[in-house]
Amino acid sequence: MLVISRFRYDEALAERATSELAGCLDRLSEQSGYLAGTVGRALDDPTLWVLQTRWENVGSYRRALSSYEIRLAVVPLLSYAVDEPSAYEIIVGEGATSPNEARSRGR
Repeated sequence: MLVISRFRYDEALAERATSELAGCLDRLSEQSGYLAGTVGRALDDPTLWVLQTRWENVGSYRRALSSYEIRLAVVPLLSYAVDEPSAYEIIVGEGATSPNEARSRGR
């Protein structure tokens, strides 16, 4: 599973963005089920940053977010992410799975 969280930082805060997002990545990388991650910045818009992580499965990601350390250190920063979907299933490429069936999650 792939998680992409985008953030806006003024250009003058590039050092802060690097530090905060690298710290998130470091803490997330210690969690069970974490596979890989990167921090990047848009070439065409230097105020747009991305924290990208890969996980064994959605359960690993959700358990990581619910851990005490992550709730203290990472979740507050994630609350500032651009409000958009961030969790993706991998359909083609390394780690690909069959797509989930689109259906109501209710009874």
